[in-house]
Amino acid sequence: MNYRTFPKTGKKVSLLGFGTMRLPEVDGHIDEAEAIRMIRYAIDNGVNYVDTAYMYHDGASEVLVGKALKDGYREKVLLADKLHLLFAEEAADQQKILDEQLRRLDLPSIDMYLVHDIHEKLWERAKKYDTLRFMREKQAEGVIKHVGFSFHGETPAFFREIVDAFPWDFCQIQLNYMDTEFQAGVEGLKYAESKGIPVIVMEPLKGGKLTDVLPGPIQAYWDNIGTDRTPADWALKWVANFPAVLTILSGMSTFEQVEENIRILSNAEANGLTAEELAVIGKVAQEYNNLIPYSCTACKYCIPCPVKLKIPYIISLRNEATIYESPEKIAKTVRNLVRPQPSACIACKQCEEKCPQHLPISEIMSESAQMFE
Repeated sequence: MNYRTFPKTGKKVSLLGFGTMRLPEVDGHIDEAEAIRMIRYAIDNGVNYVDTAYMYHDGASEVLVGKALKDGYREKVLLADKLHLLFAEEAADQQKILDEQLRRLDLPSIDMYLVHDIHEKLWERAKKYDTLRFMREKQAEGVIKHVGFSFHGETPAFFREIVDAFPWDFCQIQLNYMDTEFQAGVEGLKYAESKGIPVIVMEPLKGGKLTDVLPGPIQAYWDNIGTDRTPADWALKWVANFPAVLTILSGMSTFEQVEENIRILSNAEANGLTAEELAVIGKVAQEYNNLIPYSCTACKYCIPCPVKLKIPYIISLRNEATIYESPEKIAKTVRNLVRPQPSACIACKQCEEKCPQHLPISEIMSESAQMFE
């Protein structure tokens, strides 16, 4: 396994981090024996960063991770967990959430603690609850050791604002070769690097969309390259190419994925890709972009919607369902996260009058409702 240095402590951190959002399930519940086998195998083979969160698997992920780290495994890893302010109705709930996490984990402390899912609205809640002071206090008590944040805001400019608001030990962003300008993007990664803040990367395979079901043109392109490298190999090494990346989280669901990811990131280096290899990945990204059915630029001229639909977000999900042939995965996101849902559209077409791209938005909302709901 390759390792990179955590500047705060000088500790070597494995380039592969074990994300526990997508653990194997049986009948809707975590397959405990298999999940523990996977986590311990990863640790035995050099992985020393394990990531969980308050809401993963409805809280069962933290319990499972606590069990997996018994029998001497706790001492071998940096454990990451997250404070999600969505579940805090008042400032005092922050302590309640942390206490519950420690009970689930059956541990006295957490190494890497993140203010989770920071976007514009939750950042306002963090300021209202004085969350950064809370994090400092818990760090001083030794309950948490290193303070970071995970970012889901809309722009690199907002990311810079968060970076500059606190002396963070690390940060976490979504990054893959299809999301170079999404949320923080490569621009945000480089800004964090300029501030000396190491970056944890999530969704390097875009939730499996870059590997699970490949559209015909993409599969044909990979086949024509004439290499035995897998799409996962290309995608993970693209992320590993950035020196600012401390570790790459992969939400692994099968033992085979654990084995493959260990193999890939055991020989991935910063600045290790050639110009020719980067051009190959750029071409694949272009082929994916050619599959986009609706060229929404997220300019937000369509906002506000009379029924408060998140029109650009819904269009992006509709596009992803086509590009990555993943309507079932996207449907789960829509059911869980999108309010109101696309079927709330009243086809008033006010948005269409404002859209610079002249998109048939009411038709897209109808298509999305049929596809996802």
